[in-house]
Amino acid sequence: MVLVLSWAGVAEAAEVLQVRSGRLLQIGDHNRTYTVELACIAIPGEGNAAATAWLRQQLPRRARVNLRPSGSNNGTLVARVERLDSGDGSIRTDMSTGLVAAGLATSLPNCTG
Repeated sequence: MVLVLSWAGVAEAAEVLQVRSGRLLQIGDHNRTYTVELACIAIPGEGNAAATAWLRQQLPRRARVNLRPSGSNNGTLVARVERLDSGDGSIRTDMSTGLVAAGLATSLPNCTG
């Protein structure tokens, strides 16, 4: 499977390589890798393990995703991450929104990411 990385209007093939924590993903794009931080959420310290498990269920290795970059945090890309259906490429639930809906994270106020 391949992920779609959208940066400044350009879509490139990419894939989820690893869920590192409740907010961090390792994404691969051909021969490059990126660490991506989920935008617009806060995860309580005691909830990181549950958020990580939820993300691993939603984003297995090589899952296809669409990234909507909103900035960077100390050199790490901050983005909205949306899983793509394997069949038709349509966008599913935004992972940040999904974590909030599952009660594993809270939305950050005034976040535009």
